[in-house]
Amino acid sequence: MRAAVIDLGTNTFHLIIADISDANVQIIYKTNVPVRLGQGRINENIIIPEAFERGVETLKIFKQQIDKYKAQQTVAVATSAVRSATNGKDFVDAVRKNASINIQVIDGDKEAEYIYNGVKATGIINGTSLIMDIGGGSTEFIICDNNKLLWKKSYNIGAARLMQAYFHSDPISEQDKSAIINHLNNELTDLKEACILFKPNHLIGSAGAFETFAGMLLKEDIEIKNIKSASIAFTTYNSLSEKLIASTHAERENMPDLIELRVDMIVIAAILTNHILSMSEIKEISLSTYDLKMGVLYSFAD
Repeated sequence: MRAAVIDLGTNTFHLIIADISDANVQIIYKTNVPVRLGQGRINENIIIPEAFERGVETLKIFKQQIDKYKAQQTVAVATSAVRSATNGKDFVDAVRKNASINIQVIDGDKEAEYIYNGVKATGIINGTSLIMDIGGGSTEFIICDNNKLLWKKSYNIGAARLMQAYFHSDPISEQDKSAIINHLNNELTDLKEACILFKPNHLIGSAGAFETFAGMLLKEDIEIKNIKSASIAFTTYNSLSEKLIASTHAERENMPDLIELRVDMIVIAAILTNHILSMSEIKEISLSTYDLKMGVLYSFAD
């Protein structure tokens, strides 16, 4: 069967088309567009008109590719930006009318489940692990071992939300950093309790910001787009995160392997990741390039 999956993220829309047979997934086409659906007013739960229009136009183009490759089934899933927006239903209706795509708005639990399925397909889970997927609107955490999912939760602490609420200085000030950390401490009490209970010793970052971290650290050794997973050395990650957090916007703009979409959000991602590493006392970090969209594809193969 040929299937298409669209992941309508808060920052980026992804399209992936694959042939699926007997638990084997062969990707034949993929693309992504930095739609920035959460631009400007995500914390007010509104998709602004410019972002609304970009989203619809992008999905019209995606539909052309889906038709070109003759996909027999299409699944489009929307996450935090659409599910929290007061005009989210209007967006879903506009896409159905103008792009002939039916969007499923999934809750945070389902999002975490798909992320787990995607990461599991890489084979990287070894022992008790904490999977972390930093989105623009939400961040998902999943604790699992080699055999099963143990605990999962989605929090409205995505990079775009935190950036719009707290990132008001350049470089980011101690005051702004403290405000973020205080917010995380208040939001993540049950995650901390879960880490104490299950004792994960491996942090697996699902795509997104972790692809950026890995790309900046491992660029001479691997091509991120050609791998399923990679190890990230704890000490070199710490050095990179300190550099990113201390840098100005202009300095980050000139850093190689840092895409425009993440020039500012990578600071938030580094602060968030550092907080999780400190809270969990984890010293082993890996990247999984498989995330929600791959989890949806592999659900076809089950």
